[in-house]
Amino acid sequence: MSFTRRRFLQTSSAVAAGAASSQLLGIRQPFAQDTMSFKPEDGAELRLLRWSKFVQGDETLWMENTKKFTEATGVPVRVDNESWEDVRPKAAVAANVGSGPDIILGWFDDPHQYPDKLVPLTDLAEYLGNKYGGWYDAAQRYGKKGDEWIGLPLGASGARVVYRQKWVQEAGFETFPTDTQGFLDVAKKLKENGHPMGMALGHGVGDANGWLHTILWGFGGKMVDEENAVVLDSPETVAALEYVKELYQYFIPGTLSWLDPNNNKVFLAGELGATINGISIWYAAKNSDDPALQEMAKDIYHAQMPIGPVGKPTELHLFTQAMVFGYTKYPNAAKEYLRFMWEKEQYEPWQLAANGYISHPLAAYAENSVWTEIPKSEPYRDCVKNMLWNGYSGELGPASAATMADYIIVDMFAQAASGERSPKDAAKYAARRAERSYR
Repeated sequence: MSFTRRRFLQTSSAVAAGAASSQLLGIRQPFAQDTMSFKPEDGAELRLLRWSKFVQGDETLWMENTKKFTEATGVPVRVDNESWEDVRPKAAVAANVGSGPDIILGWFDDPHQYPDKLVPLTDLAEYLGNKYGGWYDAAQRYGKKGDEWIGLPLGASGARVVYRQKWVQEAGFETFPTDTQGFLDVAKKLKENGHPMGMALGHGVGDANGWLHTILWGFGGKMVDEENAVVLDSPETVAALEYVKELYQYFIPGTLSWLDPNNNKVFLAGELGATINGISIWYAAKNSDDPALQEMAKDIYHAQMPIGPVGKPTELHLFTQAMVFGYTKYPNAAKEYLRFMWEKEQYEPWQLAANGYISHPLAAYAENSVWTEIPKSEPYRDCVKNMLWNGYSGELGPASAATMADYIIVDMFAQAASGERSPKDAAKYAARRAERSYR
C-alpha cells in the first residue's frame, strides 16, 4: 500500500519538500529526511513487555534509547522482561482480559491470534517502510492482516550454524558443509572425535522451531499448501523426519528437553562441536571475563543453515514484532515510542551494540556498519531477507499461530528422533493435530 498524501498530511509533522514528492510517487529513499510524530496524550505513561536479553548490548542500548525517548517527550516507559517461553502466554492473557502492558514484543504471528484486540499501526509501518528501503517479504507477512498492519516488525534473532573451527577441521572439513548431507557427515565425525553436535528438540520457541522448520521445508515438507489445506502427512515430511532421526544419534544426550538457553550453556562449557543458534554464544565468550572463554571466542565461527534437497535456503528465524494493545489509554504515545525506537538514530546503534543479534526487517539497515565492523556478524545480515514464515506456504492467521504455539512441528520431530513414534506415524499424528486448528 503506498504512503498516500492524505495519510502523510494527517500524520507527518515536518517533511522536506523533495522527500515528500518522492514518497508520493512511491519512490523509496533510504534515510530520507522526512519525519513523522504522534503527539503523546496528556499524562501518558507506557509499559513495555519484552523478551529477556541473550546479549547485554541489546538491553543496554534499548534502555538508553528508551531514556532518550522519555527525555524528548516526557513520557515515562517501564520496561519489563520475561523469558522467551513466557512472552506468548502473557500476551494472550493480556489480549483476552483487556489489561496489561501497552506494548508487547511478541513472537512470529502472535498478532494474528487476536487482531481485533490490537491498535492498527498502518500509518507508522508505511512511514518506516517508505523511509527505510521497504519491508522484507516475511516482515510484511508477519506484520499485516490484509492491508492493515497489526504488528510492527523489529526483526529476527537469526539462526546460523555455530561451530568450533578447530574441531571441525580436525574432523576433516576445511569449511562447514552447507548441505544437509554434509551436515550429517560432519555430525558423525564430530561425535566420533568426542565433540558432538546438539540442537534443541524441546519447546524452545526460537532454537527448536528455527532449525526444525528449516529441515522440514528443506526436504519439501510443509504444514499447509497455498490453500491452507494441511499437507503435513507427506513423503517429503517423512524424509525430513528420517533425516533428523539419523542426525539425532550423533547429538549430545539431553537435547529432547532443551529450551533456548541450553545449547548456549553447553557450548560455552566446551561440550559441543556445533549447534544452531544466534550470535549470542560468540558474544558471551568474547565479552567474558574468563580468559578461557575469550580464547574459545577466537575459534567460534558461523555458517549458513544447511540447504536440503529442494536446493535453496528454507530458513525460519525467531521473528519478533511489537503489538500495541487496544486497551491502552495512550495509543499515540505508544506509536511515538515505536517510531522513535525504529528510527536510524536509535535502531542502528542498538543493532551495532548487540553485534547484529537481531537481523533487521527494513532493507536500508543492511547498510548498518555492524555487518562490516564485526565480521563474525555478517552471516546473520540477511536472515529476515531470506526467511520463510511459519505456516508456509499458506496464509498467516489464528491457525498458523495456534499450531506454532502448540509446538506441533517440534513435537513431531522429537517423537521421530527419540523413537516414540515412527517417522510415518509421527507425521500422521502431527497432521491430525494441525487439522484441528486449520478446519
